[in-house]
Amino acid sequence: MSTHDNYDSGRGSKKPGKNARKKSMARGNAALKSDVSSKKTGRQQDPVAKPKLKFDKNGKEIGRREKTVQVVKKSNPEDGIRLNKYIANSGICSRREADTYIATGLVTVNGKIINEMGYKVQLADDVRFDGRRLNPEPNTYVLLNKPKGFATTDSNAKGMTVMDLVANATTAKIKPFGRLGRNATGLLLFTNDDEFVQKFTKKGITRLFHIELDKNLKAEHIKKIKEGLTIEGKEITVDEISYVDNSPKSEVGLKIKHTGNSVIRTIFEHLGYDVVRVDCVTLGPLTKKDLPRGRWRTLTENELNMFSMI
Repeated sequence: MSTHDNYDSGRGSKKPGKNARKKSMARGNAALKSDVSSKKTGRQQDPVAKPKLKFDKNGKEIGRREKTVQVVKKSNPEDGIRLNKYIANSGICSRREADTYIATGLVTVNGKIINEMGYKVQLADDVRFDGRRLNPEPNTYVLLNKPKGFATTDSNAKGMTVMDLVANATTAKIKPFGRLGRNATGLLLFTNDDEFVQKFTKKGITRLFHIELDKNLKAEHIKKIKEGLTIEGKEITVDEISYVDNSPKSEVGLKIKHTGNSVIRTIFEHLGYDVVRVDCVTLGPLTKKDLPRGRWRTLTENELNMFSMI
């Protein structure tokens, strides 16, 4: 049989001949790739085999590098500061020397001797070295020209206070020294210097007040005030008192060393007057020059030196 006959015979029986090309479903009649692995195992296998993980006895994976994550612990002011640092910051000595003083019992916190190394304290604590109270912050002095409507206190329970006015003056724990009534105006000093406060609480700071009364002050009453008054068993003395120049007789200038404000009302109410207005014009060597109402400023070195001479 000829070749042609074989081809015809294969086509007639619908069976491909010996030399017939196999039909392919691949695009462009490309040869199909046989899956040898599927023929051998009868199932599909993953093209990439995953490595087997190994662990040590503590459960930590072996051979895998772990990325180190640095955790930054934020400081909490409530944690306090170490006692030796507190002492060193006050300028007494170094931290190492502070440890020695702590160990020998020369340091007290809120009245108790502390020997514990690493003991932490708060800024508000009363820390003393050999009886002397320490301050870990630099001494700060702020002068305010107080307006009406602000209480002279550091308590939040009193509504608007003078502390609201000097909130941005410093980060130091300053407090008002002396007092002015809520409706009084004028100069008010703030500081964190305990020695300064103790010194001038005892000695007093001369303050000049411009006072307005509900009626003219009698000359005889000015004389009584100059001589000194005894009110409810307490003697009250003033440095100076006089009428204000070019003003009604109801306005007087009063110079006094008391740090409080109520003594002014006590004096005039005792004599039958109501106080309408109180304005602190000078405080020791300080004046209101270039300090508008409601503003504050820090004291200069020269001003502090003037206080040292009082």
